[in-house]
Amino acid sequence: MAMATSSCSSPWVAPFLSTATCNNGIKFRSLWKCNDKRSLFNLIVCKSSSEHHHNHPFANGSPLHDALDACGVDTHHARAARKGFLKQIDGLSVIEKETSIAINRPVDLGRAALQIAAEDDALISHSSVPLPVDSFVERLDDLSMDFFAHHLPLTRPPPDAFIQSLERYFYVHKGFRRTSMNHRDVRDLYLHSVLTRRTGSLVMIAVIYSEMVKMLRLYGVVDFDIEIYFPHDLVSLPQGYDKQKSKVSDEPHIMTPLSLLVEMLRDLKDAFWPFQYGRNCSLFLRAASATNFVTGSSIIDGIASASNDNASGFEVASMRAAQHRLGRGVWTGPRFGDIRRALAACERLVLLDFDIRELRDYSILLYHAGFFEESLHYLKLYENSKSSTQTKKFSSDLNWALEEDAERKLVIRLKLISMEKGWSKPSTQSLWGTSEPW
Repeated sequence: MAMATSSCSSPWVAPFLSTATCNNGIKFRSLWKCNDKRSLFNLIVCKSSSEHHHNHPFANGSPLHDALDACGVDTHHARAARKGFLKQIDGLSVIEKETSIAINRPVDLGRAALQIAAEDDALISHSSVPLPVDSFVERLDDLSMDFFAHHLPLTRPPPDAFIQSLERYFYVHKGFRRTSMNHRDVRDLYLHSVLTRRTGSLVMIAVIYSEMVKMLRLYGVVDFDIEIYFPHDLVSLPQGYDKQKSKVSDEPHIMTPLSLLVEMLRDLKDAFWPFQYGRNCSLFLRAASATNFVTGSSIIDGIASASNDNASGFEVASMRAAQHRLGRGVWTGPRFGDIRRALAACERLVLLDFDIRELRDYSILLYHAGFFEESLHYLKLYENSKSSTQTKKFSSDLNWALEEDAERKLVIRLKLISMEKGWSKPSTQSLWGTSEPW
């Protein structure tokens, strides 16, 4: 690989890759061009074009996509975005899933996050034009390019000083900030909106930070491993530090590509879950209580007694309204979630294969959407996947007994539906009712 020296940067910066010849099916991706009246450079990154082709359960669609197609909604862009997401996660091996992002970057987190946004945008906007993923990837890359071109220290700083300079640029000069959990706008959960508004969830801020570090490493600016500290409080920002200074106490705060993707999708799943009451309970119990699968004097009482969460009048009204809207075929509504985007988030979480309970949550959401055969299929997958070790781990949850009881009742209900009606697909009328699904 030919190397070319550059005068576009500070003297200590490593040379850029100007040309490259790759064998064995290697393809190139041009990342940026230097402007500002300086020399022109093209940074070329070689990436293997060999792709993993796994038999993903949702690779060619899903019950959600098929239902929208049956209703006359074009899902071409949504399916294309799902395939783009699969392409990114295909590179994650078992070892790579557990490797810190400071060392291993088998997945392009920025592009994966944008493919998630592109699919959800296609599901709700029904636009004939897809979300311009490549344009937002360029905007994301421009952040690190701007830091390199205009804010890089003139002399080679020690790691701590370099990180301070990077964070001053990111949080002060560019003004990126984290939003409050209590006053969250759903736009804070999508990378393209966060890049535009410079305000987002903790996960989105961490993704942007990690992508900047990745690009600076490719530029040759970073010659040490930067670990990103992921806080678990409500106000702190992600911060970098030299991996050589890691302590044992830092381990719970170290993020991997898989854990960042899981946090990203669980934020979406929680935001769009149709049943927004009982915040101290699992999403599964919230959905189960709406169909009387939870034992108690009333739909809410069973959960409230187990979680020490007093059900307010708003929570009761929320549950009843969500169930009524779903019964009429309205899949979304103000403050009552959006079952389309919740289903999409569940499917992506199942694809990541991080927690088998995602199969259970996906199953009960399919039940509420009227996909009874698919619901029973994924519930059986969950039951068959549970090991004795996992069962012991889950049983430490205070709501475990309620969840187990609700699972059994859901299986019985689904089998009764099969005996009574058979596995007929929901009709367009039963899915959407007399109103629009959006």
